[in-house]
Amino acid sequence: MLGFMVSDETRTTASTALSVHSSTEPEKETVGPPARAWVTRLVVVGIVLSALNLRPAITSLGALLEEVRDGLGMSGTAAGVLTSVPPFCFALFGVMAPRLARRFGVGAVVCAGMAAIAAGLAIRPWTGSAAGFLAASALALMGIAVSNVLMPVVVKRWFPDRVGSMTGLYSMALALGTAAAAAITVPMTEALGGSWRSGLAVWAVLAAAAVVPWIPLVRERGAGGSKGEAPSARGMSATGKGEGERAGVLRITRSRTAWALAVFFGLQATAAYVTMGWMAQIFRDAGVPAATAGLLLAVTMAMGVPLAFVIPRVATRLPRQGPIVVVLGCCGLLGYAGLYIAPAGGAWAWAVLLGIANCAFPLALTMVGMRARTGAGVAQLSAFAQSTGYLISIPGPLVVGVLYQHSGGWGLPLALMAGLLLPQMVVGVLAGRDRTVEDEAAAR
Repeated sequence: MLGFMVSDETRTTASTALSVHSSTEPEKETVGPPARAWVTRLVVVGIVLSALNLRPAITSLGALLEEVRDGLGMSGTAAGVLTSVPPFCFALFGVMAPRLARRFGVGAVVCAGMAAIAAGLAIRPWTGSAAGFLAASALALMGIAVSNVLMPVVVKRWFPDRVGSMTGLYSMALALGTAAAAAITVPMTEALGGSWRSGLAVWAVLAAAAVVPWIPLVRERGAGGSKGEAPSARGMSATGKGEGERAGVLRITRSRTAWALAVFFGLQATAAYVTMGWMAQIFRDAGVPAATAGLLLAVTMAMGVPLAFVIPRVATRLPRQGPIVVVLGCCGLLGYAGLYIAPAGGAWAWAVLLGIANCAFPLALTMVGMRARTGAGVAQLSAFAQSTGYLISIPGPLVVGVLYQHSGGWGLPLALMAGLLLPQMVVGVLAGRDRTVEDEAAAR
């Protein structure tokens, strides 16, 4: 998975302007003292385990949504609220991640994030009420939110010459965790006696395991900043001017590309969370058995495992990423049309097509790196695009739940999702243009 050719890695790093050397700036950016080998390996383990835990809280719930609704007495609208909680938490807490990292250090914040995920997943099935379930879910999602934003910073700080391969590894692990939770939650629930509470709670074990590698890294400067120090602030140039200082004057909201990327991120997140929250239910309503519906959702999520490795590599070779955006969008249109026409008859084909469409997520992460020149710019753009994007995506799952309940079918929800793909393709083409947010912000 780390087998990029040296030439490809160099090309990736140069194209995203995340390398140590910049062709447009004579200043050099350092990444701190050389890390001990065991610490570097620990960071890799921490990245992989963290990525594995960034979606099971959502897809495990999607596989058992009907049982959770019955067990807690939820209406379709209430379930729509539940499926809207992830993007809401990602928007609310994701924007706080850079400030927390400056105060406590990235390693400490990610460690706390993994602990929050473990606690939330362990508590929520046993709360006994819809409100308690939502509150515990929000705790887990808070941990996911800060880790979402800070993982690119960890990659940049520890692996500045392998940003492409480490981003691919991170994305693949995230997709694997997403798919695994969708595929095995129902069979695991049956093996544990048939209780949906046990089937959801067991995922806390994986989250607890992800806490362990970050404990020794809490005070490691290489993990992205020691206590009281921003990750980006340590990158000092030859003139003594820190990267964090340069980034402090960057007004990200002045960049049209930043806004296009944020909207693109939001629309793809809307599709992703509707898929994770409702796709299994669509198949079950079409007569597909619960275990098979979970497998179909797993197929959709599993498409991200190989494509998360391929898409960043292809995207960094292109001056513009618009063609990839359009291809992914067309796959989504075909998938939604198929779900409407023959949800059960062509279930596996629709699952594959929607899985390809959902790979707009690793593409968005790749464009975050390509649209900023410096590591600090990447951190700011990542926080802005993700927090704003997730804010945009909040209404989507809720609206789908309301339309489903009041129309009595999936025609209107699927039409809505297909319609949203059109502006997603437009802003994705705009975000994929060859320019940087630093240049745009300085020019306005």
